[in-house]
Amino acid sequence: MDSLNPDHPSLTVAPRPRVWKFWGTALWGLVIFGAMFAGQIGAIVYLAWSRGGPVNLAAMQDVGHDPAALALSVIMGLPTTLAAVWLAIRLKGASFIDYLALRWPSWKQFLLGAVGLLLVVLVWETTSRALGREATPGVMTDLLKSGRDKGAAAILVFAFAFAAPMSEEVLARGFLYRGWSESFLRVPGAIILSSLVWTVVHLQYDLYFLAEVFSIGLWFGYMRYRANSLWLTIVLHALNNLTAVVLTMWLGK
Repeated sequence: MDSLNPDHPSLTVAPRPRVWKFWGTALWGLVIFGAMFAGQIGAIVYLAWSRGGPVNLAAMQDVGHDPAALALSVIMGLPTTLAAVWLAIRLKGASFIDYLALRWPSWKQFLLGAVGLLLVVLVWETTSRALGREATPGVMTDLLKSGRDKGAAAILVFAFAFAAPMSEEVLARGFLYRGWSESFLRVPGAIILSSLVWTVVHLQYDLYFLAEVFSIGLWFGYMRYRANSLWLTIVLHALNNLTAVVLTMWLGK
């Protein structure tokens, strides 16, 4: 028998890790999004309570207008997101690292992703100028400049260039893409649907900027598929946000 012949060892195929399919991924996606929101709103509730006044909607809205408080809210959404994703993967008995493809890309893959992202951003930048539009959503411009003037620049940079990309990529290109790409949607459908979900997370913007977010999401999804690396999209997302934050705070009009 081949299994007893050292020259012809038996072939063993490692079983594929169990993955949540379409509906399981969708339902867990709602749970993960709820966990992200709970972490964010929990930070606002705590800050409102720490002021000593009543914790009501008015107090929470007042706290939410403070750039540092809003940055802390974004940051606190990260641990709750990671915890919910970990639980969903753990229930499938899979590896957290393998499930989310947390492996480093090659330099060629990173360079391709960065060049493609730059081209997408430049197309939208050129279109914005041609239409006489601002290249950055006004709500973000006001928030970032207010934070800079109030001494909250560092925490805003950390929130929007690290915490937000990590949370959003783990949800969209990590958990959602993995499950949906192995369902009837396959890779193209998973890229499109996860990009739509990521776009919905940014509903504070108008339709023009939502279209830009969606197109960037498609590129991130393609690179997630091509490189099989979530770290690649996390880094690209972080670089994109960091550039936008720095330019808006210190160099933008």
